[in-house]
Amino acid sequence: MKTIVCSALVVAYVLTAVPGSTQSSPQTPSQSPGAANPSSNASQNPVLNSAGSQPASPATADSPSKSQPATGRGPSSGKVASSATSSRPKKSDVPIDNSYVIGAQDVLAIDVWQEKELSVRAHVRPDGKITLPLVNDIQAAGLKPTELKEIIEKDLAKYVTDPHVSVIVEQINSRYVYMSGEVGRPGIVPLVRTTTVLQALTLVGGPNQFANTKKIYVMRTVNGKTVKFPFDYKKALKEGPGKDNIILQPGDTVVVP
Repeated sequence: MKTIVCSALVVAYVLTAVPGSTQSSPQTPSQSPGAANPSSNASQNPVLNSAGSQPASPATADSPSKSQPATGRGPSSGKVASSATSSRPKKSDVPIDNSYVIGAQDVLAIDVWQEKELSVRAHVRPDGKITLPLVNDIQAAGLKPTELKEIIEKDLAKYVTDPHVSVIVEQINSRYVYMSGEVGRPGIVPLVRTTTVLQALTLVGGPNQFANTKKIYVMRTVNGKTVKFPFDYKKALKEGPGKDNIILQPGDTVVVP
């Protein structure tokens, strides 16, 4: 009897000491607050990709992607990067003196648009010709820059598609007059444009204090003979341009005694 009572007390004690032990399932050890589930973070954070790393940002104007076409000059790009950055100049944009006649010893700048190997600085030889790549000798003396331009373009058209040429006279060595005697700066005056005796005298500082302005004359070679043309300095100053204000020609010599 005592054994039965003791067993009953032990069972009752166990049931009261561990309530609900038969109803709850054992719990797994809980994770620490800072240890998040990698798979759940990947699904909740759109910044991370499936590998757990940050994906490449989309291409912008400041950071072009590899698929964008390259601009500017490249290894296979030609002389012109693109039509937006390079366009053919208008013919009216080319600076050319339309009145000057090229002569021997002049220096010309021949520029062929987008053809650096054909653009040269040419000296007019005593025979009046210049030498250019591809077209060789071309007559230049006696022509205006516009006329020479058209001839060069025509000759280059055999080798270059639609050539565009500019001709600029860099140095005038063929058209000079000589100023001699009692002037401010005796020497050579280039005839860049139509020039009178009065204008030439102005360029060299005019007659000095010792000059005899009543006996100024121009020496010119006419048909192999030297001819003197008197020049009335005071009359030219008073009346301005006229028949007495002689227009100079290349090779003339103005003498101020």
